[in-house]
Amino acid sequence: MIYSDEEIDKIRNSKEPDRRVYKSRRIKNFRELVSYTVEHYPNNVAYKYKNKPTDKKIIEKTYLQADSDIKSFGTAMLNRKIKNKKIGVIGKNRYEWCMTYLGTTTAGMIIVPLDKLLPEKELETLVRRSEIEVIVCDSQYIDTFKKLKKDKKVLLHTIISMDEIKDKDVLTWKNVIKEGKKLIDKGDTKYDEVEIDENALSVLLFTSGTTSEAKGVMLSQRNICINIEDVTTHAKMYPTDAILSVLPLHHTFESLVSFLYGFSCGITLAFCDGLRYYAQNLKDYDISIIVAVPLLLETIYKKIQKGIDESGKRATFEKGVKISRALLKLHIDVRKKLFKEIREKLGSRIRIIYYGSAQMEKDTIQGYYDLGIVSIQGYGLTETSPILTAETDKVGRPGSVGIALPSVSLKVIDKNDEGIGEICAKAPNVMLGYYNNDEKTKEVFDDEGYFKTGDYGYIDKDGFLFLTGRKSDTIVLRNGKNVYPDEIEGLINKIPYVKESLVFARNSSKTDTLLAAKVVYDEEEFEKAYGKIVSYTKKDKIVMEDIKKYVDANLADYKHIKRIILQTEEMEKTTTHKIKRNLELKKIYKKKTLNN
Repeated sequence: MIYSDEEIDKIRNSKEPDRRVYKSRRIKNFRELVSYTVEHYPNNVAYKYKNKPTDKKIIEKTYLQADSDIKSFGTAMLNRKIKNKKIGVIGKNRYEWCMTYLGTTTAGMIIVPLDKLLPEKELETLVRRSEIEVIVCDSQYIDTFKKLKKDKKVLLHTIISMDEIKDKDVLTWKNVIKEGKKLIDKGDTKYDEVEIDENALSVLLFTSGTTSEAKGVMLSQRNICINIEDVTTHAKMYPTDAILSVLPLHHTFESLVSFLYGFSCGITLAFCDGLRYYAQNLKDYDISIIVAVPLLLETIYKKIQKGIDESGKRATFEKGVKISRALLKLHIDVRKKLFKEIREKLGSRIRIIYYGSAQMEKDTIQGYYDLGIVSIQGYGLTETSPILTAETDKVGRPGSVGIALPSVSLKVIDKNDEGIGEICAKAPNVMLGYYNNDEKTKEVFDDEGYFKTGDYGYIDKDGFLFLTGRKSDTIVLRNGKNVYPDEIEGLINKIPYVKESLVFARNSSKTDTLLAAKVVYDEEEFEKAYGKIVSYTKKDKIVMEDIKKYVDANLADYKHIKRIILQTEEMEKTTTHKIKRNLELKKIYKKKTLNN
């Protein structure tokens, strides 16, 4: 559904109460987004990165330089007659990736970001299905695409390497930019003459489904720009801010918040040198905003707490927290000064954290806040460009995923006795549909035009949305009661030495359904609690008793865990650190073993 400006404003202004913290400006397409930023912040550093993690030299690119490369890439592609066609991009987070994305879309072509961790076979399938004609990639993918290029069933005809290589069958990104600049210098105006249809397909993204074929989500520039406008009203980014890009750019959350929203505000986007360098990069690049998933944030927070304990300053720290909390009630904020030493180790400028994908522990949220860092949780899907709800940088509710963005209307359908049902959304940031799949598109929209998210949850009296789990993961017991694995997993994961867990159903007889859990625990943390125990049998028994005792004490009988599988090896995850549930369950049923 296409919304007019008037319709969007009507939706936003009808919200009661109006929780918009900041004003937003209208952005219709990526051309406008780039033009505005370049006009207002031409000499701001747009990107920072190193060629190698060990390099001392940091390369900087201004918005003016970025604008030149965007136009040059677009001009080069238009002269190669790629107008209105698809360009794929795959590789690590890097400057060339971002410029390819904007150079493609601002020239009226369609960008297809691909997951860099996809196995070769799946990558080949997606290139065929998406009808990509040009691929821009890291050099490690060259052989894969050269082989695929020979396949008569694919349209791929041009490979562009983001790295410098010598291969007569491959173009280099640097030479493509040179090509575009020469054309512009000679008076080529093809790029400037392109008229952007902001309601047309511009970004094609594939979902990371493990139970069925990945769906191609069709997004317009309008879908994404409306989402940027909405997010602007919930939290503020400044031209002086710097973000460390660590989540994969093909993922909509990272793409929207760090890359596109950040670009619209004139911030600096720094590319992480790898997870092992993350903590150092926070300081190297003088980061002020973190965009991450809870797993990473909780790991960092645990290290902070460990450092406090090892320094012998736990009592002093706790006293400081009590003092700062008391002063905050009087509107006096001394957190940055009081915890200066800790903040300098983390990154003294960090002021705000954006996170999504999963819930974060309340203790961790409070812990960051005590250090003067606000955490903002967002929720959404690839199909919604992606954000539907978010906390603001003024108001949050730990445990919730915030309130609906100004342009978003939410409803909960098919509620059970606890008021929990499927979350549905109607908004101008909802996708155009699934690529070449009208049947699946019809399935996910109801008669009123609401998109059915497939997530279960409820909305409280103040409008805060709480998630209870995926519809597809919900376990329906034979007594008719629903069990949401996320709830139990969240509880199990609170045990200090537990890293992660997966709750599932196991039918043990014709009359009963048992709940089971696969749990990964940290041996080092276990030893801190119980000392060194050589016998794995004894160790496993202690862990299982702890889990059952903790779950039994906090949840109703029908949610109790009856079987447990233990391991120290982490479960397989997606690029956004979500457990691949179906893959892990296949492993379980293949082994046909469960501990008692």
